Amino acid sequence: MELINYTLGGILEKYATQTPDHDFLVYPDRGLRFTYKEFDERVNTFAKGLMALGVKKGDKIGIWAKNIPDWLTFMFAAAKIGAVLVTINTNYKSAELEYLMKNADVHTLCMVNGYRDSDYVQMVYDLVPELKTCQRGHLRSERFPELRNVIYIGQEKQRGMYTTAELYTIGNYMDDGPLNEAKSKVDPHDETNMQYTSGTTGFPKGVMLTHHNILNNGLTVGECMNYTAKDKLLVCVPFFHCFGCVLALCAIITHGATMVVVEDFDPLKVLASVHKERCTALYGVPTMFIAELNHPMFDMFDLSSLRTGIMAGALCPIETMKEVMSKMYCKDIISVYGLTESSPGMSATRTSDSAEIRATTVGRELPFVEVKVLDPETNEEVPRGVQGELCCKGYNIMKGYYKNPEATAAVIDENGFLHSGDLGTMDEQGYIRVTGRIKEMIIRGGENIYPREIENFLYQMPEIEAVEVAAIPSPKYGEEVGAFIRVRKGMSLSEEDVTMYCRGKIARYKIPKYIFMVDEFPMTASGKIQKYKLKDVGLKILAERGVTVV
Repeated sequence: MELINYTLGGILEKYATQTPDHDFLVYPDRGLRFTYKEFDERVNTFAKGLMALGVKKGDKIGIWAKNIPDWLTFMFAAAKIGAVLVTINTNYKSAELEYLMKNADVHTLCMVNGYRDSDYVQMVYDLVPELKTCQRGHLRSERFPELRNVIYIGQEKQRGMYTTAELYTIGNYMDDGPLNEAKSKVDPHDETNMQYTSGTTGFPKGVMLTHHNILNNGLTVGECMNYTAKDKLLVCVPFFHCFGCVLALCAIITHGATMVVVEDFDPLKVLASVHKERCTALYGVPTMFIAELNHPMFDMFDLSSLRTGIMAGALCPIETMKEVMSKMYCKDIISVYGLTESSPGMSATRTSDSAEIRATTVGRELPFVEVKVLDPETNEEVPRGVQGELCCKGYNIMKGYYKNPEATAAVIDENGFLHSGDLGTMDEQGYIRVTGRIKEMIIRGGENIYPREIENFLYQMPEIEAVEVAAIPSPKYGEEVGAFIRVRKGMSLSEEDVTMYCRGKIARYKIPKYIFMVDEFPMTASGKIQKYKLKDVGLKILAERGVTVV
């Protein structure tokens, strides 16, 4: 195997030419199918439409939608122009959307009507009131000076917004010449995708990923599962994460295979889609596989076509791994470890590893990636079996954080190694185990949550004098958010007050599940808060309440 040197648009066109009638994208719940050729044609039309709206190389296109077909159309259309797709978490509320759009310099926002309890259209009108009065194509927003277009993904007309149907019509009228010229100027090492993560601390940062980063990560991870063009992957993880748009999409498209998609995770739809389409691969975090295994209608479906897949986001219980391998026929399922900054995979188990190895380790370094365990103090490599920080170097390292060279320099050292912030060990055979975290990130069911972001938000409550956010163990999600609050003297605050303040303003998964009113925090002799001790404080309080979480 060798690394490839394609752009996203180039790899799509390769298969649109070589296997034009092979299925690329299937939505079984609505009978929607795109062959490689059909999808490429739709992408070209959208790309020409975007160029007609003034989108050019380097512009940022935000996509705020669940796993709908045109999420991928916009991803490839942006890539062909040389624009950058900025993925937006579907759980975001207005404060998070405002921060991302400003920080990313979003030029064109593509969005659906909403998700669960969130009305995206109303949120956008609240943030960009000019949409209701300005002529389309002439948007000038006081709050977002770079914003020029909002595209509504759907049939309904929304004031000031284009619809995807209109974009398609505009694109159909455009000549191919300008698009062909734009495509010729796109290089595989150009940035094509930007995802927001807080890295180790502070506010979210835009991780700049190139065509070369994500296509080769998809290629190598796909090779770990022995993918061929005959494989069919059932995708039920969100596209806005690397799990969806790299480990799923890029693994499939680099092998000329087929993606079968459900818009939003539903265990019944997943089981029915695998059965109907005879899928060979299935992805998910452990909680998704557990929900599928325990569904009352599980036995009604024939899953014998399954062979492989990825379980990631959290370590899987050994018994669950064995059940997935036997009851769901995924004998070749693997796990992948990494972070957004490493595109995301840096290590993976292999189909030849035992169930125990696949459940208790995150495998060995991926091809063309060098993983080292470094002493956090000295930056020297530690002996095998000794705990240190997991670091990697290779084609998969991000281009950097958008407009933040200081933060980039803090995580990529002078030797080119990306520092993950995770603690781990590597044994004599090269198998890696994650043992803890230097950074304070909480991982809840595969979602990365950054304590500083929630703390900064809660500090807006006048009743709060001090707040610390830390992980509390959870048998279902791995970790839940715990908030430890010291209330200002003379003021009162209830747990319900805090929950209600958060509701509708920050994503639901970030709202603290456990809220503890405390008089003091565990401190070092020098007066620093010992954040790692907060978990034990929380568990003790919960035990006193008669609540067991582990």
